[in-house]
Amino acid sequence: MGINVEKLNQILQEFVSTTSDIQGAALVTPDGLPLATTLPGQMDEDRVSAMSASMLSLGERIGKELSRGNVERIFVEGGDGYGILTSCTEESLFLVLASHEAKQGVLMLEIKRILQELRSVFS
Repeated sequence: MGINVEKLNQILQEFVSTTSDIQGAALVTPDGLPLATTLPGQMDEDRVSAMSASMLSLGERIGKELSRGNVERIFVEGGDGYGILTSCTEESLFLVLASHEAKQGVLMLEIKRILQELRSVFS
């Protein structure tokens, strides 16, 4: 059974367009290939996907080296907002781009909600 990429794209598009302060989202493979993306126009989905996989791989090694256990999420805060990377399934990683105005608690709840919806497409 294949992955319903159209459904994944639809879920991401709705998430980005209806969730306050979310600027983009991507679902990528652990190898760094894009499965579904809704990114701001100037971003290259292949590059973002490859960097997301690299970031998770490095984060997992850092977590292990620092004896922090399995990495739940990687949170990047920059001058223009946040990037949150988390595992979705064994076959996918989920990246969310949010503005600085996003409330972190609400953002984490929205990510948790959308992860459940995305995971249902894989089952």
